[in-house]
Amino acid sequence: MTFRPLHDRVLVRRVEAEEKTAGGIIIPETAKEKQQEGEVVSVGTGARNEAGEIHPLEVKAGDKILFGKWSGTEVKVAGEDLIIMKESDILGILG
Repeated sequence: MTFRPLHDRVLVRRVEAEEKTAGGIIIPETAKEKQQEGEVVSVGTGARNEAGEIHPLEVKAGDKILFGKWSGTEVKVAGEDLIIMKESDILGILG
């Protein structure tokens, strides 16, 4: 199944959190925080400005991004947990 977000929305796969700290301590599932880092899976065509022209998105599929802690809506697409968010919720692209 393919899924393409509409307008200025982006489909993101959250990066999995580390199981251990740098010192070797194993972090239990209940103590883990949600990662704020992800990979862009798919992007929409872009937002329309007041003149009706489409403004393309700055992110593209494959980009590693950083987003806000409470950004987006969690969805399940083809059995995989993903997040749909607006491009404005993205804080930056990781190099």
